[in-house]
Amino acid sequence: MKVYSSPNLTMVGHLRNVLEARGIACNIRGEFAGGAVGLLPPIVCWPELWVVEESQAEEARQIVREAIESTEHEPAHWKCPSCEEELEGQFTVCWKCGRNRPDSRDA
Repeated sequence: MKVYSSPNLTMVGHLRNVLEARGIACNIRGEFAGGAVGLLPPIVCWPELWVVEESQAEEARQIVREAIESTEHEPAHWKCPSCEEELEGQFTVCWKCGRNRPDSRDA
């Protein structure tokens, strides 16, 4: 049963890995259909993530939703309290002075 589809094959592959890590067997269909775009509508050519056991489809959809939500949240920008450098949220250490971000687990 299909649980996810996207034009982004990397995301479909990532979600397959997430599901397999949770013990849900799945596969990707239409992985190479992108070459047919132009002859077919683009959405028809998107790769699809399918679970092997239909009984696991709803659980898989929930896991996919949670995984997508967790990738949509970027950490907030922050200002180094020591040198006042503006830094992007993914950094936990100031590149300018080396001080840890105050809310970082590394602090």
